[in-house]
Amino acid sequence: MTRSLALMAGIAGAAGAAGLATLVRPALARRAFGLPEGEAATYALRIAGMMLLALGLFLGGFAAVFTLAGGTA
Repeated sequence: MTRSLALMAGIAGAAGAAGLATLVRPALARRAFGLPEGEAATYALRIAGMMLLALGLFLGGFAAVFTLAGGTA
């Protein structure tokens, strides 16, 4: 695995983990960011968490498919 693929896989893992944590526990993320309690903040955090999780899935998937296809970076 080249350095760029390892970097892409690492970013995918970090984004996926952060997104999953934000999606599942929005109260924890709300306290970490210092956001006020309310429905709007909870919905915004859930949307952001899902976007980060999707970034991790797509980036990790692209890295895996590139590696399996025998690509060289």
